Amino acid sequence: MSAPFKRSSAKHHVDEHLEELARLADTAGAQVVGTLTQQLDRPHPGTYLGSGKVEELKLRIQELNATLVIFDDELSPAQSRNVEQIVHTRVMDRAELILDIFATRARSSEARMQVELAQLSYMLPRLTRMWTHLEKMRGGIGMRGPGETQLETDRRLIQHRIRVLKERLVDVERAREIQRQQRQTHFRVALVGYTNAGKSSVLRSLADDRDVFVEDRLFATLDPLTREVDIGEGYTALLTDTVGFIRKLPHHLVASFRATLAEAREADLLLHVIDATHPAWEEHRDVVDGVLTELGLSDRPLLYVMNKMDALPAENETAIRERVANLIPNSLFVSALAEGGLDGLRAALRESLRSQRPVLEVRIPASNGRLIAEVHRDGEVLDQSTDEDTIVLRARLDERAIGRLRQAGARVTVTQSVTRPRSVLAEAGVPLP
Repeated sequence: MSAPFKRSSAKHHVDEHLEELARLADTAGAQVVGTLTQQLDRPHPGTYLGSGKVEELKLRIQELNATLVIFDDELSPAQSRNVEQIVHTRVMDRAELILDIFATRARSSEARMQVELAQLSYMLPRLTRMWTHLEKMRGGIGMRGPGETQLETDRRLIQHRIRVLKERLVDVERAREIQRQQRQTHFRVALVGYTNAGKSSVLRSLADDRDVFVEDRLFATLDPLTREVDIGEGYTALLTDTVGFIRKLPHHLVASFRATLAEAREADLLLHVIDATHPAWEEHRDVVDGVLTELGLSDRPLLYVMNKMDALPAENETAIRERVANLIPNSLFVSALAEGGLDGLRAALRESLRSQRPVLEVRIPASNGRLIAEVHRDGEVLDQSTDEDTIVLRARLDERAIGRLRQAGARVTVTQSVTRPRSVLAEAGVPLP
């Protein structure tokens, strides 16, 4: 069920939005038997739809023998309750559907806690709807019925459970913070993007790891997964796959997954993966950029990666490349499945790593072979010369390696400082494939 507002851009994308809603329903295990749309000036405060459209919905339900109605927009508790009472059928909105999918897809204990927290936060203002079967027993002043008593009990239980989950997730975040500190010497990259854009496929191909789970479904993976990836020329990076985003993502879910998405906040580079074959890829890009802004990640170095180029019809490829060049210059065009389809991405990662490590002059006594070897092992040596009894190295090193060298007595001077460009390729000059 879709109800785009009149005079809004949404009405031009009704079919795409309904198709996505149908895919969400399929992921949740439902079978779509029909659709219904209405253009609105504004939602009806009581039923979201107009009264005539609600009656039409009731007739369609009887005709199709449907057992569930799913709205593409988020309904208020009162709207859900009122529509259910009229059509005599279970009503679910998009937010509840997404939460249900996350509940079935969550595998780790952290993901399950995050989803439960989001579900309870969503459920709390809707408890009255769940106890309508007792409303006749509530009575008036001085005659508090079991329905109202149960409501108050449930509210207290849910509020207590929410507090417990938040406390446990704080503990999980502390443990994650320790892990992130241990990874500070590595170049860290986070994959972000719309759900089913191919992030897991990119990670799987770059890491050459068949154990990375990939499935052609929305929200196939929820738990962040990190792999060490060889990006060539002796460099490695830690690549983390994060949960996919989607339009109208429930705000409770975004809040609950902040701890997981902290992986993206700590990354040296974000790879925004976009499905180039999807007709709504521009809207998907805007949705992801909006969520990144909401999470406070809009200032992170970011590279747009147009994925699935191998699946793009030849007659559409030129148009897509021209459109992307105009909208988001310096983007990469890749394929996670085609042989050599990620070579350009590896080159871009190397350039990003170099741009974020300062060029140093390191002076070490020639007799200290161990320290000289450490520079060659932990950094990129650009040049080496001798100054009497001192070895002079020009190299790129991370902050921790610099600290170790200085503590060991080496003289370290920065000759070229770190750059953290918003558009990595524009600064690095990497050619587009």
